[in-house]
Order: sequence, then structure tokens, then C-alpha cells
Amino acid sequence: MKKNIFLFVLVIAALLLAGCGGATEKKQNQVTVGGKNFTEQDILVYMMKYMLEGNTKLKVETKAFLGGTNIVAQALDRGDIDLYVEYTGTALINLLGQPVINDPQAAYDKVRSIYKEKKRLEWLQPLGFNNTYTLTMRSDEANRLGIKKISDLAGKTDTLTLGCTPEFLERPDGIKGLEKKYGFKFNKTNSMDPGLTYAAVRDKKVDVIDGFATDGRIPAFNLLVLEDDRQFFPPYFAAPVIREDVLKKHPEIATVLNRLAGKLTDREMARLNAQVDLEKKDAKTVAKGWLQAKGFIK
Repeated sequence: MKKNIFLFVLVIAALLLAGCGGATEKKQNQVTVGGKNFTEQDILVYMMKYMLEGNTKLKVETKAFLGGTNIVAQALDRGDIDLYVEYTGTALINLLGQPVINDPQAAYDKVRSIYKEKKRLEWLQPLGFNNTYTLTMRSDEANRLGIKKISDLAGKTDTLTLGCTPEFLERPDGIKGLEKKYGFKFNKTNSMDPGLTYAAVRDKKVDVIDGFATDGRIPAFNLLVLEDDRQFFPPYFAAPVIREDVLKKHPEIATVLNRLAGKLTDREMARLNAQVDLEKKDAKTVAKGWLQAKGFIK
């Protein structure tokens, strides 16, 4: 009887160990992709997921719409996620506190170097598009007031309301730095979710918004991007950023994702964003469809 019980215990222990081994193996072959809380990032999360799952043996967990820049960057630092797409200007100014660098390659080289040395994070090759910040207005309102450039806002902001994201209110490359650079100050500012700003300016609830150059709602809503004539905003080229330890375990991640380098233009990214924001397509569907159309996955 005791012998049978002993054998039973051995069998159960063996099964448990086998299960743990399988879980460990699964964890070793799994990576987590994160993203910020706006449409473009959602598309890029799933673009990376399908690229990796379609071209490697990795399983990919997604954590889309985690939050703003600081939340997602901290998640990467802690290891809660393994990679996400960041923008060179955002990393340079908002996360690293460096001065503006207007040359795109120099900005990329700077953030890549600091991230590698100080944070043990690796920047992969840029995807191709520059999603720079903009100030954006209704075209008819801008024409009525004679506004084409950001500097044209001087002397007019006392009657205009700015609608912008909470992040734009706090970032060094946001409204505080911009008002200082251009020498004006908005009389009223409304903080709102990034998904609401475009509709707000279209519906005349606000007069000016912080926009993104690759947002498809700009042409769809007949909005005008004001020229940054004093070059306040740095380049914001998008590139995957990954933990160094994860990349060492899975060097195939760089090989696969670098196939996307330079393949997404400003126009192309804006078109994909519009499919989600305006045509109400699912971000997963849009990401997979683009990859299939370009021959990156089957």
C-alpha cells in the first residue's frame, strides 16, 4: 500500500515538473509588445505582433493603450513589456531631457547611444515616417484670421482656445516650451483625450489643437497644419525600442522588425490611421492587411 502511494506521489510530482517546464519554455518563447494610448500606436502594436509571429517561433502578448509616454516607457524599464515603438523627438526631449536636435539622423544617433549606455535598451531601425507634433486649425478659421504659420498666432491667442492632450500640457516640447519660443500665450486651454481633439476643433468647441502629422483626420476634417517656422518641434521618427536582455535571447526580433525599416511613409501611416479613426476598421485588421499586402506575412 505504501509502495503504491509512493509511486502515485512520484507520478504527480513528475507531471507537475513537466507542466512547470512547459510553462517555462512558453515564457522563454514569449515577448510582450506594448503601446501608447492612441490609434497609430495601436496599429503598430499589432504590426509588430504579426511580423514576429509570422516570421519567428515567438508568441507575442500585447498590451495596447497602456497610457501616455511616461507610463509606457516605465513599463519597458521595469520589464512589464519587452518592446514598443517610440519617437526620436519624444525620447530626446521628454524622456532624456536633451536639447532639441533638428537633424533626423543626429537625433536618432543621440537617443540610440544614450539608451544603450544608460538604460540598456536598443533602438531598432526607424520605420520611415515622422509623426511630428503640429498646431492645427480649421482651414476656414485660419484663412479668416490670416494664419499660416505658428508665428502668425502672435497677437491672436487671447481670443483663441487651445485643445490639447494632458501630455502636451506638461512636456518640454509641448505648449509651455512652444509659447516661450514663439512669444505668445493662449488665453484658454482645454485638456482632453487624444481621441477627442480633432472632433473638438472640427465642431468649433476649440480653435487650435495639438495634432500629429500622420493623422488621417487632418485632411478629412479640412484642417490646416500651421508651419513650425521657428523649428520648435524636433523630428519624431518612429522606431521599435527593445530591452537589451530580450534582444540577446531573441536576436531574430531585430532581423524581422528591421525589415520594416523605411517602409512606412508619412502618407502611408496617415492612410492606415484614417482606416481606424474614420472608416472604423479594427486596428488588428488594418495592421495585418497592410503586412499581407506588402508581402511581409502570409
